[in-house]
Amino acid sequence: MSFAADTQLGPYKISALIGSGGMGEVYRARDTRLLRDVALKVLPASFTNDPDRLRRFEQEARAVAALNHPNIVSVYDVGAADGVHYIVSELLEGETLRQRITPTGMPARKAIELAVQLANGLAAAHEQGIVHRDLKPENIFVNRAGRLKILDFGLAKLRKQPAMHETVDATSAETSVGQVLGTVGYMSPEQVKGDAADHRSDIFSFGSILYEMLNGERAFKRNTSAETMTAILNEDPPEFSLRTGTIAPALERIVRHCVEKQPGQRFQSAHDIAFGLESLSSISATAAAPAMAARNKWLRPAVAALVLLIAGLGLGAWLRPGIPELHPILHRITFRRGAIWNARFTQDGNLIYGAAWEGRPIELYAAQNGSTESRSVGVPGTGILSVSSSGELAVSTNFQLEGFESSGMLARAPLGGGAPREIADGIEYADWGPDAVSLAIVRRVGGKDRLEYPMGKVLYETAGWVSHPRISPDGKLIAFIDHPFERDDAGSIAIVDAAGTKKKLSGDFVSAQGLAWAPAGNEVWFTGTPSGSSRELRAVTLAGKERLVYLGTGTLTLHDISKDGRVLFSRDDLRAGMIALAPGEKKERDLSWHDWTVPRDLSNDGKLISFDETGEAGGETGALYVRGTDGSPAIRLAEGRSPTLSPDGKWVLARGPGAKHVLLELPTGAGDSRTISTGDVLAQYAYFLPDARHILEVGNESAHGLRLWIQDIEGGKPQPISPEGAMVRRRQCISPDGKQVAARDPDGKITMFSVDGGKPISVPNIQPGEEPVQWTTDGKELLVGRREIPARVFLINLTSGERKLMQSFMPADPTGLFGNATPNFASDLKSYVYSYQRITSDLYIVDGLK
Repeated sequence: MSFAADTQLGPYKISALIGSGGMGEVYRARDTRLLRDVALKVLPASFTNDPDRLRRFEQEARAVAALNHPNIVSVYDVGAADGVHYIVSELLEGETLRQRITPTGMPARKAIELAVQLANGLAAAHEQGIVHRDLKPENIFVNRAGRLKILDFGLAKLRKQPAMHETVDATSAETSVGQVLGTVGYMSPEQVKGDAADHRSDIFSFGSILYEMLNGERAFKRNTSAETMTAILNEDPPEFSLRTGTIAPALERIVRHCVEKQPGQRFQSAHDIAFGLESLSSISATAAAPAMAARNKWLRPAVAALVLLIAGLGLGAWLRPGIPELHPILHRITFRRGAIWNARFTQDGNLIYGAAWEGRPIELYAAQNGSTESRSVGVPGTGILSVSSSGELAVSTNFQLEGFESSGMLARAPLGGGAPREIADGIEYADWGPDAVSLAIVRRVGGKDRLEYPMGKVLYETAGWVSHPRISPDGKLIAFIDHPFERDDAGSIAIVDAAGTKKKLSGDFVSAQGLAWAPAGNEVWFTGTPSGSSRELRAVTLAGKERLVYLGTGTLTLHDISKDGRVLFSRDDLRAGMIALAPGEKKERDLSWHDWTVPRDLSNDGKLISFDETGEAGGETGALYVRGTDGSPAIRLAEGRSPTLSPDGKWVLARGPGAKHVLLELPTGAGDSRTISTGDVLAQYAYFLPDARHILEVGNESAHGLRLWIQDIEGGKPQPISPEGAMVRRRQCISPDGKQVAARDPDGKITMFSVDGGKPISVPNIQPGEEPVQWTTDGKELLVGRREIPARVFLINLTSGERKLMQSFMPADPTGLFGNATPNFASDLKSYVYSYQRITSDLYIVDGLK
């Protein structure tokens, strides 16, 4: 059955047919609730008449929907309308892997890049106990940004068995139901035999696909299904083709290890495959040379575990001293458990870095070239910002973190040791100019982040934030990362000249941190990702041409590049989570959902949390959720960020995907969604007032700083109630009667702003850096605190100014903690939820990247 345009299936209005196949028809459709375009697949009635089969499919589809991985197509909904069963997923623009594979195969480097993404997506599914069972090039999609997506998890369970005499071509094949599950040509031996198939069956299919990507022909191509199955059971894939160049032995070994006949002899996890391929990603995958690389003074047994593993994969045959640009080698510098915040090369080729090990405060460490040991410089609470050409340090004392943003007292210090000399407070970043005298700095003034060079001369300012400024080798340009929203590391790479002319060089990344100039000054290198949180090392020219330099394991952060081209980066494992105490309970429970769970609000009764996921699982847009404090499963509402609750907990206000002048209003249960225009105001946060008829917004008009606004929920122009520079991050900072908002003013002091425009009133007895947390229900006291470890909450009497400690909060394990927020409380102050952020880092020097 085909559907015409404008046909309505539940909340989805069909726009056009995208394609059709054995598993049904796929339509472009409009989600009339969330006002977004989606892909809607209608399942044929012949495949859905079996209730048990359909139930299993729906269960698996829902499990896949919970994965929310950037390399797995996002499933939004499974439903039925008028007897028609459908599955709704994200709408992709691009082409299938089948369309990408040419008769001669694809270049090895591109094949590796895509295969790493495929392995990462499979690993995420396998970790949740989900097996695809029907991997093939038709079920793998590559979008226009080069991001790979795995399609159709679980659909193999619905397919029909092929006739054994059927001719099988390279582009389509049937899949059986019952004992034989998979597509002929990509099935594992255990699938062919009808044996139980686990995640290692997907690994076999992965190897078959990678073989085809490299050779342009299937690994087990025969004329009929029966002959193909026989080949899968008894024969090895043919020798690799030479049509796209000689395939490196290590790469061929990975492929053949995937397609071993016995599951126990294959790779045992997709993570292992990804690691092996990532080790090849920056090395010429078509080079083949028998010589072993010469060891240098960095390549010692204690620091060469990764290199030895690569050699074990057969990479030793590639490492020729004669072609250094093809031979990146990683030298691990640090081995302790904790977080690295910044690192720099010194002029003599040694290192200095700031780290917080084993839960202790940050301090400076130095490492000698070629040594596996680091020594403390003896300056606790201090981070490194920059090293001048004369060897002087720019450091940050009293180093503080708020989300991804940091600040402290900028000071100068000699490299050989000695007390720092303070320059200015509240400095977020600094970089020495080529003259070793002037400094470029970033600091927040009046609700805007300012980039100044030299200090005092403003070159650029934004209501978002500026990070990682680096002055070009000739001193004429400053490169930096421009983030549109505060405490959010999404952003793009930009440069600005001495006249304040800014130029955007790159596209937008959902996570971008770490930047340095290439030694020649012709490129800016940075670490970023267009989806999730696994940042890659990239480069962009001053003309805006981007390229991928290195696709590593996990999340990379670039710290520095030496004059001779050595790269200093850290591999970071970042996690954010939430801990809650439910009503009537005495023991906290960790309610973290995916990898970057940030609670944004708690219902007045303490039973419901609204939170977002903006890490690897959040994909390109972020995802909005609600979850009960009783530990019940989270419910995904939509794409977006920063969801806050209505007073009755039945609605959510949130920022939708992208920088748009609208808010989303979403039901937490039954109901219709809608958008609310904010006019000229770009809102970063929004909160319901107690009357649920008005909204408090934190946002800015173009070229202005952040301030507080009040808007009628039914429309109308937002009205400012504070000067630029005011900030509030919690709904509970609105007074119980809805007449006042406790917020930080432009000077960082906690002030009560009147919703009706009355005179602001300062809150007494506040300490530097504190933020408002919540009003008490009688409106006579205010809870305050700041992000610290542990996070302490104080109760301030608004009349007398009396101040007393209420409670402290932190996870049991302090290692790697860099953010520990004060809680959101229920109205009775007994139930709560708070967030924590943790990072564990390993620092590496990499030789040979070009």
